[in-house]
Amino acid sequence: MKALRLMNWKSEPELVEVPKPTPGPGQVVIKIAGAGACHSDLHLMHDFEAGVVPWNPPFTLGHENAGWVDSIGAGVTTVKDGDAVAVYGPWGCGTCSRCRLGIETLCENPMAAPIPGGGGGLGLDGGMAEYMLVPFERFLVPLPANLDPIMAAPLTDAGLTPYHAVRRSWSKMTPDATVVVIGVGGLGHMAVQFIKATTAATIIAVDMKNEALELAKKVGADHAIVSDDKAAATIRELTGGRGADVVLDFVGAEPTMKMALAAARTLGDVTLIGIAGGSVPFSFFSQGYEVSLQTIYWGSKPELIELLDMAGRGLVHAEYTKYTLDNAPQAYLDLQAGKVKGRAVIVP
Repeated sequence: MKALRLMNWKSEPELVEVPKPTPGPGQVVIKIAGAGACHSDLHLMHDFEAGVVPWNPPFTLGHENAGWVDSIGAGVTTVKDGDAVAVYGPWGCGTCSRCRLGIETLCENPMAAPIPGGGGGLGLDGGMAEYMLVPFERFLVPLPANLDPIMAAPLTDAGLTPYHAVRRSWSKMTPDATVVVIGVGGLGHMAVQFIKATTAATIIAVDMKNEALELAKKVGADHAIVSDDKAAATIRELTGGRGADVVLDFVGAEPTMKMALAAARTLGDVTLIGIAGGSVPFSFFSQGYEVSLQTIYWGSKPELIELLDMAGRGLVHAEYTKYTLDNAPQAYLDLQAGKVKGRAVIVP
């Protein structure tokens, strides 16, 4: 079968022929319907080198995956051939206190995981292929009957990550609150929908691109403003001088982080989701009183189940651009050039 594999660090992925996987005891092979292309894959290709993570190429890319059960190994009881499923991407040990809660992103015993600190598409073979081997059935989540697996694929990361960020600050997203979403791309446009679907807060979207701001308004933002040196002041003006109760930064560059802290209301949350590598001073007087600055990483399996349920009911959806497996290398070139609308999804 064909697979898009990263063969070496600091290189472009290659389409190669590999054997179709066969499930062992407790394992499941799924026929891929869609696999999302993520900005973090670009970091894998261009920024990583031996020693940065405890695994190395070659491996098949694709950590946002959904499809249908193709075959099961001995002992598998929770899925059967033909079931439509999404793959929960973070693969932990399954037995530590975090994993038992379904938060395998934060596994505390990574050396006992299928691969330390990684998963399918992150050290082990992922879903940018015709078939994918899932090492434990617990990593599979059944899809609602009316949810297209192609749509479900990007929800496993591009949806789950912003949903986790939104959910973490729910208590501050009251009807009289304001939430700012900085960067309305593949993840940010999902965050706007989650806020709209689960709260009555006012939403302000911030981006440099007019098309992104138009998308933000389309999916539920109350205000859409240009990301510039006046953005923080504009946010304060729109909030009567108070500032935003929650700011979600999906960029993570120094200018957006400074904007986020400058726009945050006292007692507010500033959550850093983007990994552009920015940093800012953080001291007693560098932001409003009792403003929390936090990072997040992916999300939990229970949150993924909630999210897929919302998508199945039509409350949220992922904007995406389809690419064939043969054209998968182009998806990453387009992603790097900022040409992809929503999320790029590889459809074998």
